[in-house]
Amino acid sequence: MAKPVSDLHIADDTAWRRVKEREPVIRRLAALARIPDVEMLSAMTELGLGRSQIHTLVGRYRLNSVASALLPNQPGPPPGHSKLLPAVEEVIERLIEQMYLTRQKPNVAALCRSIAHECRARKLIPPSRTAVTARIVQRPAAQTVRRRQGQKAAYDLYRPVTRSYEASFALQVVQIDHTPVDQIIVDERNRQPIGRPWMTLAIDVASRMVIGFYLTLEHPSAVSVAMTLRHAVLPKERWLAERGIPTSWPVAGIPDRLHMDNGKEFHSRALARGCVEYGIEQQFRPPAMPHYGGHIERLIGTVMGAVHLLPGTTFSNITEKGTYDPAATSAMTLSELEIWIANEIVGVYHARLHKGLGCTPNAAWEHALRIRSQPLRHPPDPHQFLLDFLPFEHRTVRRDGIRLFNISYWDPVLSTWIGEHLKMPVKYDPRDLSRVFLQAPDGTHWVIPYADLSRPAITLWEQKRAINRLRDAGRAVVDERLIFDTVEAQRALVADAKNRTLRARRTASRLANALDRSGTYVSLPKLIGADDTNEPDVEDTNDTYLPYPVEDWS
Repeated sequence: MAKPVSDLHIADDTAWRRVKEREPVIRRLAALARIPDVEMLSAMTELGLGRSQIHTLVGRYRLNSVASALLPNQPGPPPGHSKLLPAVEEVIERLIEQMYLTRQKPNVAALCRSIAHECRARKLIPPSRTAVTARIVQRPAAQTVRRRQGQKAAYDLYRPVTRSYEASFALQVVQIDHTPVDQIIVDERNRQPIGRPWMTLAIDVASRMVIGFYLTLEHPSAVSVAMTLRHAVLPKERWLAERGIPTSWPVAGIPDRLHMDNGKEFHSRALARGCVEYGIEQQFRPPAMPHYGGHIERLIGTVMGAVHLLPGTTFSNITEKGTYDPAATSAMTLSELEIWIANEIVGVYHARLHKGLGCTPNAAWEHALRIRSQPLRHPPDPHQFLLDFLPFEHRTVRRDGIRLFNISYWDPVLSTWIGEHLKMPVKYDPRDLSRVFLQAPDGTHWVIPYADLSRPAITLWEQKRAINRLRDAGRAVVDERLIFDTVEAQRALVADAKNRTLRARRTASRLANALDRSGTYVSLPKLIGADDTNEPDVEDTNDTYLPYPVEDWS
């Protein structure tokens, strides 16, 4: 069955809310070999649909077990298309911000009069009240109440409903969180200290098994969450073998519920729609109440307690640290620390008696798996799963290709959509902007490289830093050549200073690690033009389907 034209990244919010309501019910029915009349009648009443409509949706879900299979094909202009002039849209948005979202709380009628007055003054056709109201409704309701009535009113109306965070069976509830690791690591080349990495951990609440983690020099982001979910959901045999770890790690599968704090990386569009696509319920802990995430917090404390035994530990506070100098004793690289933590998890933590469980997490996992009423769910397409959680922007294909982050991208396949005026999701890996992933209307992903293939791979934080540097220098217009020239100049400065300063060493390692883990195998000296014939050239990865070829698990 062909994938609907309107998928999880293209569907309008109304259609997606309907899919979100239907997906749990249809998933339950699709798991049944034969649907009893009582189940059918219950679903018809709950969804307000007829019997034939229910059968149609169940059939589509059985062929493609993702939420977007329940979306109808939507001919005509893409969802979200506006017939209003950009100048009118600007007036509406500005007056909503400056007038409507204030503590004076003017009504919609007053807002419409102000918009009409300004539009007429600028010789523009005023929008209808319906159009203005639609743009107000599109905004997050909690944000609107907070701006108009205050923080307390928004909290009282929209605070999360407290549920039990205990779980009865495997992967019913998974908690995920980030922490800086209490460990100074060293760079790969000179083994000089470069600072503390970040770790993202995910734990199965029922068994207390660690189901996945991700270690990086980058600050927590949507990519950290995506990489942790990737590690948690997919089988780990190959991942363990690549790191020489002989111990079993049997956890794999899609969780039913993901419990998180309110960090912005957990509120990304990619994560929200990816979770709905795979039937994962998102649940956020109340603000300023860390005890609601007790399981993951205790796990972080356990792992950090083990890390404190390593040379180079920073300990948890200055009292524990005393006169110990972690930088002077640091000895482990990021990859070595990753292997050490993985061994600590699978070889020690999973096999040790857990006081709260009365058994080991390994034994608890086997029991939690046996009592699970439904079999574990796995992604229909592991490759697609990876891409569905990457951050994305919508772009229209122009005659010169796609433009993202002031960089041009081109591939002959783009000629298919030139002149179509169709906004499509363009997914990207912030660790490597040398290629993006265009999602076509039929759901196919196309790898689109730089238009100028001579450009080096750069990270998103390098691009942003270059833009800021150019703006500080008074550049009114920033073009692609200036961005790459600035990045190259900054890399040269880092290379010149990296053996002298901690910041330069950390920057160099951050860059090399980001590009290596995204699948672009490069070394920093080669990127910045150092004369080192023993270093490999930049590998051409434009024909690689996945953004993570090092760990392309089957």
